[in-house]
Formats: sequence, structure tokens, C-alpha cells
Amino acid sequence: MATINDNYLKLKAGYLFPEIARRVNTFAEANPDADIIKLGIGDVTEPLPEACRTAMIQAVEDMGNRDTFRGYGPEQGYPWLREKIAAQDFQARGCQVDASEIFISDGSKCDTGNILDIFGKNNKIAVTDPVYPVYVDTNVMAGHTGEVNEKGEFEGLVYLPISAENNFTAQIPSQKVDLIYLCFPNNPTGATTSKENLKAWVDYAKANGSIIFFDAAYESFITDESLPHSIYEIEGARDCAIEFRSFSKNAGFTGTRCALTVVPKTLTAKASDGSDVELWKLWNRRQSTKFNGVSYIVQRGAEAVYSEAGKAQVKALVSFYLENAKIIRQKLTEAGLSVYGGVHAPYIWVKTPNGLSSWDFFDKLLQTCYVVGTPGSGFGAAGEGYFRISAFNSRENVEEAMKRITQKFKV
Repeated sequence: MATINDNYLKLKAGYLFPEIARRVNTFAEANPDADIIKLGIGDVTEPLPEACRTAMIQAVEDMGNRDTFRGYGPEQGYPWLREKIAAQDFQARGCQVDASEIFISDGSKCDTGNILDIFGKNNKIAVTDPVYPVYVDTNVMAGHTGEVNEKGEFEGLVYLPISAENNFTAQIPSQKVDLIYLCFPNNPTGATTSKENLKAWVDYAKANGSIIFFDAAYESFITDESLPHSIYEIEGARDCAIEFRSFSKNAGFTGTRCALTVVPKTLTAKASDGSDVELWKLWNRRQSTKFNGVSYIVQRGAEAVYSEAGKAQVKALVSFYLENAKIIRQKLTEAGLSVYGGVHAPYIWVKTPNGLSSWDFFDKLLQTCYVVGTPGSGFGAAGEGYFRISAFNSRENVEEAMKRITQKFKV
């Protein structure tokens, strides 16, 4: 008889966002006239930039001509896209990243999970708490953890709490860990980090032979140029870090699907016999075996992000969502709530009032204001007592949601 991967059974609570959808659907069925505004899941709402659409239309036309038709593309991505990424996203900021070290994919969410394929099962893994659930759940699925406790923490993971009390800055572990997940600007808290803090992590990783998984999916929302956009702005990071990026939130590719992962060729980890192995070769082998690459049409759309028109249009998109975040911060503060994030990130992290649990606050906001957010406890034990609001929505919906909260919600 066929058997299953029992590790999936450890995920008894289910994925966070389907649970939100279940509660919202239940409420909507009971209240069919309620105009529900969803500021929970981080999905974009504004159309793709015109430059990207135009490029993709041309790419479709290319597919209709034998001379320009494309079949299977290179699994690592077309060189013309990787070269623009290397030059404009990294080299322009002083980062020594070569186009050959960039792998185009269908999502940084996918890559942060798939990267575990090339690492062993005995690594000690550290995550911030709260944390993007994919980091934890994919490790559970891969068998890297024990069971979950009553607080929602999985045995075998090292949790690094972040909260208002420590300015949402995780402490360097006192123990040795092998794999470290860092996300800046942070999802879910919206916090940023300094070059000095990143340097401390790089120094720790190099001293302990650790690998940092650096998720920079929201780097385009940074407006303070003293803050790092890439971990490769830090000396020594090429020897200890893999970086993940996405076109989803800056250029609106959540439904179009295009992202990238940087694996420096200087990066190594240990084999069971103690020898050093180049991780670039392993990731390249994994992608060549399990991934057929992102479509030619989508990659042409992503390439257009780096055109002059594309850069201006993407900047306008990012500014639009940042203005939404500013409005949310201001109105929630006026409502008497303690608010964090939302300055260099599209997420606002709210302290739940009056000792309400994260899910109780979720239900109260839904039932009194018809507004949906994300319970902080869904991001980890340290997220209890907090709540995430997303700035990804239309201006009309954001303003209406904040109007309801300021008028109807009582702290």
C-alpha cells in the first residue's frame, strides 16, 4: 500500500490564508449585504505596468512566427534578463553579483521552499518569530522539525522573537545554527534593518559556517538610501548568503509569476564526508531537473521593468502602495491603535488593543467594520497580540476601510 509523507500531518492548523478565507466566507454567507474589504493577503490590485504589457504582447507575437518562436528556454533564465538584473539591481549598488549567479523562477515563495532540496536534514534552522509561514511550513514538510507545541512552535527550530520591545530586531543566536531565514523589509512586521545589523549577521554566519536565506522581496519599498536593499551590499555576504527577490510586489507580477534567486559561485557547504561543495552547482542541478523555466513571454515582461518607461511605471506603482500604507498608519493611529511598519514596506503591524487575541481582533474588525486583515499569531507565537494590515488595494478601498475603522471601531 502506498504511504504518505507523515510530516504533512504536523501541519494540523492548516495554512494561515485558507483559514482566513474560511472565516470570511462564513461571515459573508451569514451577512450577504456586507461590503467586505480585504486588506489581509498581500496580493496586488493595480494593473501591470504598460511597458511590461507591451513587451508581453510583442512576445506573444514572437511566438506566432517561426523565426522568433521560442520553445524550451534555459532553466536558469534567458541571459538578456539576467544581465539586466545583475547590472541594475546589484552592480549599480556595488554588489558583486554576476548574471551567471542569477536564477529566474516563478516565485520567491517557491524558491525559499525549494532551496531546502539541496541542504541536508540535520541542519539547525533559525527563523524570526513572527515569520512568513512558508519558511516554517516547508521545513516541516521536509522533515526538519519535530511536533508542534501548544504555542504553535515546532520542535527543532530556533525561534528568534521580534517585537516592539526589541524594535523588531532579532538577537544574534547564542547557539550555533546552520540555516538562517532573514526577511527585510520584513513580512509581516514591515520592519527594516541597517547595514550594521546585517554585517553582524554576516559575521556570525561566516564564523559558524552558516548560510543566510535573505528574502528581499520588498526591497523596492525602501525609500531611505542608507538602508540596504541587498545582503550583498555587506562585505563577506557572498560567502554565506543566498538572496531571493520577486517581481510580484514591485511590478504587480503576483498572477504573472516571475522571481529570481542569487546563488554566488563562491558559496559552499559541507558534504557528509567533510568536503566543501559549491551550492551553485547543486541549485543548478536541482533547477535543471525539477524546473522547466519561466515562459519567454513572462521574461520579456520582466525585462521591460528595466526599461526607462518600465522603471518610471514601477516606481509609480510602489509609490501608490506606499501612500496607501501612509494613510493606513495615520488613520489607525487616529483610532488609538499602536502602529508599526508601513514606512519602507507595504505592511502595517498593529498591536491589538485591550488584550484582545489576534484572532479575536480579526473577528471584531470583520464583524464591526467589514474589514479583513491577518492575525499576527498566524505568523508565529510571538505574533500573538499583533495584526497585519496590507496596503495592497485600491485607494478607494483603503480610504473606505480606514473610515469605517475610525468611525466604528472603539479601542
